[in-house]
Amino acid sequence: MFKDYPLIKESRKSVTQFYPHIPKNAVNAIKKVLSGRWIGQGPLVDKLEIIFSKKFGDNMPSVAVGSGTDALHLSYILAEIKKDDEIICPVFTCTATNIPLLYIGAKIKFADIDPKTFNIDIDSVKKLITKKTKAIVFVNYGGLPCNLSELKKIAKKNKLILIQDAAQSLGATYQNKPITSFADFTIFSFQAIKQISSGDGGMLVLKNKKLLKKARRIRWFGIDRLAKQGGTWENDIREVGYKYQMTDLGAALLLESIKEFKKIDNCRKLIFDTYTKILKKNTNVTIVDSSDVKGHAHWLFTILIDKKDLLQKKLREKLIETNQVHFRNDRYSIFKRFIKNQKFKNMDAVEDKYLVLPIHTKMTVRDAKYIAEQINKILPFE
Repeated sequence: MFKDYPLIKESRKSVTQFYPHIPKNAVNAIKKVLSGRWIGQGPLVDKLEIIFSKKFGDNMPSVAVGSGTDALHLSYILAEIKKDDEIICPVFTCTATNIPLLYIGAKIKFADIDPKTFNIDIDSVKKLITKKTKAIVFVNYGGLPCNLSELKKIAKKNKLILIQDAAQSLGATYQNKPITSFADFTIFSFQAIKQISSGDGGMLVLKNKKLLKKARRIRWFGIDRLAKQGGTWENDIREVGYKYQMTDLGAALLLESIKEFKKIDNCRKLIFDTYTKILKKNTNVTIVDSSDVKGHAHWLFTILIDKKDLLQKKLREKLIETNQVHFRNDRYSIFKRFIKNQKFKNMDAVEDKYLVLPIHTKMTVRDAKYIAEQINKILPFE
């Protein structure tokens, strides 16, 4: 059952669950923006989109927005998802994955999880497909890519749109390719606790280049912003748009963070690998991962234990913060109408057993070693 564990007080002795990564040159970059003409959406947003596409997007068009949720809603609009369309979605994810479908009035069909990875279960997806299915939405849990080749095959066979929520998997690869190359739409998040952050922000990567102009219009009230700025706009809006743009202030932080991304990624991988090396010996602990899948982005390190509440309490006594970061969406009242006669046996089996350990750039390998060793002391094994 869920326990109430308030945030621990930050100190030199504590290890917090998350900590935002602020690039070294952040202050100078922000000062430069504040001394210029553009603090809202300006040339740095354009620059970010180009650099992001090259580094993470397989050179596909990128559209910077105000949050990962904005990017998801925008992708659903561009995919032409309509009211009553059936959309297959993961039952276990941040609610931001599924809530934008409620804006549209689509019918959510929840798929169970793979208990080894917490990613969407392929067999569950196959069973949910009907003539009314329009798209499959999936999340790479904790940074571990789903079975992208199989999802792509299923989507192609059934003529479905594939939408990838990569909010947790910046920098991940699959079969030595950028993960963006496997889906029609891929979104990323730059929320405060993600690998890189602009405080909040998001990015949508499009496989269909023809949708870029429309995406940019919808991002800005339905207005052709470039035409308006050029004085050639015909002063008409033909489609509903939103205020989903990113600012140059946010883009400045992200551009500096991208310069440091290799360092960020290496730090997270070292912590992840340290946990793995020490905890894999403990028969009371199961690491949520898949050793046969390469290209992990190392955003979360999740374990399964029978005594989850005991472990969480004991770690807090050592000033180590852990928690269940995401929860099954079928428990929320807003989604109740979509779960009649549905059972999620894999989700049921792990619901009260998973726990996420700290992993961020303010930590050291020494911290990770200490945490793992404390877990082995609390849950001793032979």
